[in-house]
Amino acid sequence: MSSFSDSAEHIDVSYVAQLARIRLSEKEAEQMQGQLEKILGYVQTLQELDVEGVEPMAHAVPLENVLRPDELRSSLAREQVLANAPAQVDGQFLVPKIVE
Repeated sequence: MSSFSDSAEHIDVSYVAQLARIRLSEKEAEQMQGQLEKILGYVQTLQELDVEGVEPMAHAVPLENVLRPDELRSSLAREQVLANAPAQVDGQFLVPKIVE
């Protein structure tokens, strides 16, 4: 079985950059090669972990809905809302036309 760190040596960063339409200088390609090897080495380390009995999860920490419950409540009266409008027509907000 080949490891990720071994296969990282065979990844041509310049070729991958070309496929992604990214221009890299020689120095940038060398830097990216080193970073890629570290990332793939870390992935190899993760693959070696024993996760037997560990339940898969979507998030590292439990999430809770922080929104208030969606309950029917009374709203402001139309007159009260329109009192703050700079302009109104027939009980509706009047806004400037922005689309021709």
